[in-house]
Amino acid sequence: MSIGVLAHLVGKGSYHELAEKVASYGFGHVQLALWKAINNHDFSKAGTLSPGLVKDIYHEFQKRGVSISVLACYLHLFDRNEDKRRENVARFKELIKYASLFHAPIVACEVGKIQDSSATDEDWKALKASLSELIEEAEKWGVIIGIEPANEHLIGTARQLKCIIDEFPSSHIGVVLDPGNLLTKENFHEQDIIIEEAFELLGERIVACHAKDRIIDENGEIKTVRPGKGKLNYPLYFKLLHEYKPHCEIILEATKPDEMVETKEELEEIRESVLTVK
Repeated sequence: MSIGVLAHLVGKGSYHELAEKVASYGFGHVQLALWKAINNHDFSKAGTLSPGLVKDIYHEFQKRGVSISVLACYLHLFDRNEDKRRENVARFKELIKYASLFHAPIVACEVGKIQDSSATDEDWKALKASLSELIEEAEKWGVIIGIEPANEHLIGTARQLKCIIDEFPSSHIGVVLDPGNLLTKENFHEQDIIIEEAFELLGERIVACHAKDRIIDENGEIKTVRPGKGKLNYPLYFKLLHEYKPHCEIILEATKPDEMVETKEELEEIRESVLTVK
């Protein structure tokens, strides 16, 4: 249960600068979203990656003791613009193809936010068409697709993701779990039930986890804050994670650079307290 970080949280830059900054905060692994974190190459469309470029990026991190635990793919997989959906699938496939050269076993995603506040049968059909292609590609290259359920997205709950996993019975689908993304202002007071259900439904398929925190603000709205500064039940989260997936890597979110060292230490303290309970 080591603590890593979203690489782009340290600031966008060249991959040489990025690797150095990540290492300076004491992180041993990252979730790397190329187009959110790196600015000395254009990754806004498929076709930029090559074995040489990928190996150079990997070595910049590796020589500083930082591994790439997850490649992140912030792309909409059921975009109602079919040309855009096809473009997004092509970009996702490129990450799958090169994941092994990054030494990254997982390419992770949220599937996309619901448009116009209402999901349609066509949205689900488009999503499943995208996933079918991506799963076939992942199986070809020996990569795990890590799907993260997140409220306001088409796959917004643990139960919805479980249904997708049941429909696509491939060992190359995994789960990226972020309990904070399962909480809403309506279910916040039942968060223990939400967290426990997520592990019951998805625990065996978890491949990585995220760490953010949530509070209900003075206006009654749910708000994201850095880990340890909200009301998320981290002892329960880490206890269940240790039971289901010991040594699972955790990725830090919602944290500014000047908060990273302190936040990492606080999460490590919670982790150690959970691990020492008999």
